[in-house]
Amino acid sequence: MKKLFALLLAIVMVLSLVACGSESTDSEGTADSDAATSDFKMGVILIGDENEGYTYAHIQGIQEAAKSLGLNDDQIIWKYTIPEDETCYDTAADLADQGCDLVISNSYGHQSFMQQAATEFTDVTFIAMTGDTAKASGLPNFCNAFTAVYESRYVSGIVAGMKIKELVDAGKLTDDNYDKDGNVKIGYVGAYPYAEVKSGYTAFFLGIKSVYDKVSMSVQFTNSWFDLTKEGETANQLISQGCVIIGQHADSTGAPSAVQAALESGTVCYSIGYNIDMLEVAPQGALTSATNVWSVYYTEAIGAAIKGEEVPQNWAKGYSDDAVAITPLGESAAEGTQEKVDAAIAAIKADELHVFDTETFTVGGKKVESAFATDTDGDWVPDADEAVFDGYFHESYFQSAPCFALDIDGITLLN
Repeated sequence: MKKLFALLLAIVMVLSLVACGSESTDSEGTADSDAATSDFKMGVILIGDENEGYTYAHIQGIQEAAKSLGLNDDQIIWKYTIPEDETCYDTAADLADQGCDLVISNSYGHQSFMQQAATEFTDVTFIAMTGDTAKASGLPNFCNAFTAVYESRYVSGIVAGMKIKELVDAGKLTDDNYDKDGNVKIGYVGAYPYAEVKSGYTAFFLGIKSVYDKVSMSVQFTNSWFDLTKEGETANQLISQGCVIIGQHADSTGAPSAVQAALESGTVCYSIGYNIDMLEVAPQGALTSATNVWSVYYTEAIGAAIKGEEVPQNWAKGYSDDAVAITPLGESAAEGTQEKVDAAIAAIKADELHVFDTETFTVGGKKVESAFATDTDGDWVPDADEAVFDGYFHESYFQSAPCFALDIDGITLLN
């Protein structure tokens, strides 16, 4: 009996030691994780500030990610209204000198300066949002990221298409709202004639056509990402030409505000915004906005940097990861729009709907059989990586930045 008791006592002691050992390992792991988080510091270089929709969306995304990851306010150094010039490099270098482990910029024009900093501060990770040179740079500490926002652009186009169909069915449009071929006129306020903008307005146009096919769209560029006055003036020019819907890839509330004023004066026109909900400035004129859910990316990227893990060099996710969305529908949205939107999102997630399906558009009257995705010689013209296969153009497949730059039939560029 004594031998049996002694044996049982030995077993209990061994199990106790094992349990204590496991507890110690877990606490050490937690302690290491807490230390990594508390020691972490990051810098953020922004083209604008909280008064500019695009930048405000990034600020919100970073703040949400930081909160979920346990970062304190003093672990983030914010740099606002940094222009796309040498100031960006100086700012990035300063942030690295201040001990930042990660530096993020949010505008395409920041990219070359961020890459320059990455070559010099090799122990710091630099992320140039919306950029496209990280893959070719050969720098392991230089990254690009963007969402698959063309998906939410397409879905916002469905919202516009439903409204157009409602207006046509109700006989609310006049001859001025149709072009010479009987197509309903749409206007689009674009920032620059870059692939990012072209991809967005083409996806928007195709979303409209998926609901109401007889449409044509005029695009006018402001040559600025953010210009409240110019965006409003451009929207007014398009409205005066009879455009029923005004879309935008521009960062202010200028266009929706112009639409609301025109609507209040008796002109039939509605707005599809970008980045933020536009209902505050256009309560009757705004139908919805295509938007990015930046917190999805920032949680993943910042979390990896805190752990010392590799940050993805090219990141682009959309509806399947809840990284894009449209804002709540406005009161003027057509009946049945939400159901149509929900069905489209479900089809995108199920890989049954592809935004740039080559059966849905032509270029010069012909179906597109081939198109490249990557620019290898710096002339802004894609010349590598065949993007058309399996029946559609694979946007943001070879790199995170949008690369669809085709001028499809039905869209006219005014400048």
